Amino acid sequence: VAAISLLVGGIGIMNIMLVSVSERTREIGIRKSVGATNQQILGQFLVEAIILTLLGGLIGIAVSAISTFVLRLYTDIHPYIEPKVVGIAMAVTLAVGIIFGIVPAAKAARKDPIESLR
Repeated sequence: VAAISLLVGGIGIMNIMLVSVSERTREIGIRKSVGATNQQILGQFLVEAIILTLLGGLIGIAVSAISTFVLRLYTDIHPYIEPKVVGIAMAVTLAVGIIFGIVPAAKAARKDPIESLR
């Protein structure tokens, strides 16, 4: 179940980033025409994908912490969130952001500046 959730989340990130690349075609063309390298364009979109996934991970951790608090408050169940597990979850989230952000970032970097400005 967790692997399927990661896959679906990763595909969602990739789709969001692909839409972002297509909507920002003119911006990419302008940046390239004033001297931005393919590496800089790739880096920009990859960082955006990573930030998006890390924000999702932080929201997930916050929901988990709130749920843990509510369970402790209203039941006899006393769950504990282990910091090591949080670290591993954030590392996996980072990896998903990198893996699924590469394709849109590479697509943005390969755009022809002349075609992008038309």
